[in-house]
Amino acid sequence: MTAALHDVARFDQPWHAQVFSLTVALNEAGHFAWSDWAEAFGATLARHGADRDLDGGEDYFAAWLETLEAMLDTLGLAAPGQVGTMRDAWEAAYLRTPHGQPVHLAD
Repeated sequence: MTAALHDVARFDQPWHAQVFSLTVALNEAGHFAWSDWAEAFGATLARHGADRDLDGGEDYFAAWLETLEAMLDTLGLAAPGQVGTMRDAWEAAYLRTPHGQPVHLAD
């Protein structure tokens, strides 16, 4: 199932591809079934009132990220505080990184 997703995915931003890839990797590592992911993601979209076709843009991947963060918490893989701390660290890292250079987290 996930191989077919790789073939059709379109990403407008690098983080879209990264959050997608992370989700697929967690699924393939056995942390959750893809059907459980699809159910949770569908619930997020319904909560956001997504009654239109999404084009894989910012709103779609914001909902994707929200779902992944919630699943990480539910599965005990990362608590919301840990996710927020890591998100803040990445934001600080990319804001201090010159354009075109690799982003590195501070120790």
